[in-house]
Amino acid sequence: MIDETSVLIVGAGPAGLVLGNVLQANGIRTLILEQHTRARVQARAKAGFLGPRTVRVLTRHGLATGLLNKGRAHGVCAFRDARGEFALDYGKLGHGEVHTIYPQQDLVTDLIAEYLGRGGEVKFGVTVTEVDAEAATVRFSHAAGSGEARGRFLAGCDGSNGVTREALAGPRHLCDHGIGWLAILAEAPQSMQAVTYAIHDNGFAGHMARSPQVTRYYLQVPPGEKTAAWTDDRIWAELAVRMRTAQFGKLRQGPISERRVVRLRSEVAHSLQGGRMFLAGDAASVISPSAAKGANLAIFEAAVLADAFCSALSLDDETGLSGYSATCLPRIWRAQEFSHWMIGLLHGPAGPEPYTGFHRGLRRSRLDTLRDGRTHQVLFAENYVGI
Repeated sequence: MIDETSVLIVGAGPAGLVLGNVLQANGIRTLILEQHTRARVQARAKAGFLGPRTVRVLTRHGLATGLLNKGRAHGVCAFRDARGEFALDYGKLGHGEVHTIYPQQDLVTDLIAEYLGRGGEVKFGVTVTEVDAEAATVRFSHAAGSGEARGRFLAGCDGSNGVTREALAGPRHLCDHGIGWLAILAEAPQSMQAVTYAIHDNGFAGHMARSPQVTRYYLQVPPGEKTAAWTDDRIWAELAVRMRTAQFGKLRQGPISERRVVRLRSEVAHSLQGGRMFLAGDAASVISPSAAKGANLAIFEAAVLADAFCSALSLDDETGLSGYSATCLPRIWRAQEFSHWMIGLLHGPAGPEPYTGFHRGLRRSRLDTLRDGRTHQVLFAENYVGI
């Protein structure tokens, strides 16, 4: 038996769920295939910084009830190094916009509930094994056996390791930054009022609030580092060194519920479409977490794609679909450029090399320019919350 629908979506992350919700609200049938269980999808702790345009997209489509009720506004970030700390009130610069902190797992939980309430169908625990972009058809396996699903169109929203991106012909532009982050979730209140970026010769450290009871920390590590090497005691000791707690005050500690190594890499597809398949989210482009752009790009792309699908299926106008890549790629590359700039700002040389002193001098100069230069501050603010 073949499952048939108007738009077949692979992946139940932010991109796939926003796309499915908007299409369902416009009377277009969708089916989402997701590899993991619903419980696992709703528990994945990822990005929590939503830009103002993302919030407006979600609000416009009736998908922002949870984040508007529980999200927290955030408009200040701080930078620390050996010379001290300075805070940048980016919410009062540029367009005067701020982030909304709302954990991605909470947003995904909201989106799944809303999607099902709008009559959408999700098949959890399904592994897509074969993709035919020209026919908008996939084959999949699940606990009860195997199956096939087909749509008028196919949306690949299954992430950077998914099968849809592999099925799209054409080159991909890649960059491995040679940096790893140990991503840590601590069951502890935030220790600072703002997102804090600490720059240290041992490596970068970051502090980002997720909820009143949970804080995200990052520690720069070698890309191939094993998490087993980082005990709770070692993590808190190294955070204290890099965050310079002797100078700025102690961290609020608590049990560490997650630790994993994230390799900073970037990837952009030359084209986001092929045949009757269109990519969105991490399937379309991978961006380092240094500037919190991943979920925001995914939701932007999903909104653009939803409008294009609506025009194609309701008005028989495929102009939006034919121009989907041309619409999204400039925004993706702008986000990549800002993320790459942030990587250079936050990270020094990973180890001894002939030009260590030179590169550290450049990093100090970048910080000085950001601290003292009004024009650079405005540019930072507009790129930090926007693109």
